[in-house]
Amino acid sequence: MEIREHIAALQRDGELLAAAASRAGLPAAVPSCPPWRVRDLLRHQGYVHRWAAGFVRDQRMQPLTDRPSETELLSDGPPESELPGWYVAGHAALVDTLRRADPDVQCWTFLAAPSPLAFWARRQAHETAIHRVDAELAAGGAVTFPAGFAADGIDELIMGFLGRDVASLPPGQDGPRTLLVSATDAGADWLVGLSADGSVATSVQRGGGAADCRLTGPASALYLMLWNRQGPEGGVTVSGDADLLTSWQSEVRVTWG
Repeated sequence: MEIREHIAALQRDGELLAAAASRAGLPAAVPSCPPWRVRDLLRHQGYVHRWAAGFVRDQRMQPLTDRPSETELLSDGPPESELPGWYVAGHAALVDTLRRADPDVQCWTFLAAPSPLAFWARRQAHETAIHRVDAELAAGGAVTFPAGFAADGIDELIMGFLGRDVASLPPGQDGPRTLLVSATDAGADWLVGLSADGSVATSVQRGGGAADCRLTGPASALYLMLWNRQGPEGGVTVSGDADLLTSWQSEVRVTWG
């Protein structure tokens, strides 16, 4: 996807997140992120948008050393009555910052990307899309993403987050098990090598191959499943060693900390 496409997705899903949060109400539970309430979701996302915009706007070359913990983040920010407007303002500022940024801007990133601007546009698009899902679930709704965008999010998760932490097998473990993710409507496949307990990724690659466990289905359903926002009931077929998928889902977490 192009940078402009990621920014457009960020704008769209950020606005839809706000609308879903309004429908749900600030006290509503977020079933996909217990024990969060919608108020916590807005505080988290509002802070992350401001945090991300700061790197691009100020061309910061180092991560923040005084970043608050998740607990501190959720207890900070504006009064509850001002939360919706505060979230909307931070989201709009991030979109504006990315749109106005020099394509060659230099700043800190934490995943490989063609450029820092490409990294932040992509990361914030998917960060916001997944948390939009949380808001929609809190409001009793559901989300389906375009196949291309969902496949891009799967690629970021596997090649980016898993790829940066690829490691050797722990001592005493047998050879790696393999998990194949196949997005049928996007024509895209990924093959992941995993330790037997699912806690260590030993390899990641684009493309297919023999696998111990295979996940096949629409890109949107796979995207939501791999981010633990829904199960295979969204249209994913799980074949082979389903225990490998269960182990991986219980071990793999992308968290603020």
